Amino acid sequence: MKTILILGAAGQISSYLIPALLKQTDFNLKLYARNANQRIKVSDPNRETVIDGDFNDTDTLNKAMDGVDAVYLNEMRDLDSVKHIVAAMDANHVRQFIGATVLGIENEVKGAFGQWNTSMIESSITKRIKTATVIKDSDLTYTLLRLAWLYNQDGNTNYELTDSDQPFGGTQVTRQAVAQLIIDILTDNSRKYARKSLGVNEPNTNWDKPSFY
Repeated sequence: MKTILILGAAGQISSYLIPALLKQTDFNLKLYARNANQRIKVSDPNRETVIDGDFNDTDTLNKAMDGVDAVYLNEMRDLDSVKHIVAAMDANHVRQFIGATVLGIENEVKGAFGQWNTSMIESSITKRIKTATVIKDSDLTYTLLRLAWLYNQDGNTNYELTDSDQPFGGTQVTRQAVAQLIIDILTDNSRKYARKSLGVNEPNTNWDKPSFY
């Protein structure tokens, strides 16, 4: 039985990922977040362990890695945090990493949408280019998720993927779909997601900007 460490377990994608993992798999979950005990409500105490900590709290981070098979990182903004996570994974021989990042870090978003996207999140792209480089330079079995603009829609788990050498495919995707993709990666045994940076969007959303803008 696998144990998954969710870093940023109080985040919005995590709020959909956790119940979906409990429903679709038999995995045990370690739920790591700041002020975690106040922010996370456990539904299955036999399978969920709440850990209160910061990504830069190296002692707590190392302890959290014990017995873990894979790590999902909900936020890749802070460079030092990502470095600490990689170091903790290496120290505890944890190999699989899935990280949520933003579209645009590979100059892959073209046309009018690419111009709009850069105008909206240029500083975020700059930060996440640096954190993505840390992951790519590691020896982890990583999957980076370059996410389109996020929104919520229950029941909509539709996603499509593009590789690093392909133009980004669409403008938006639901958090529910991202959660499903993470589960699909965690339950896959073919290694087709290994050491990949994947663009993630909802099919048929190739517009000049997301529908909610």
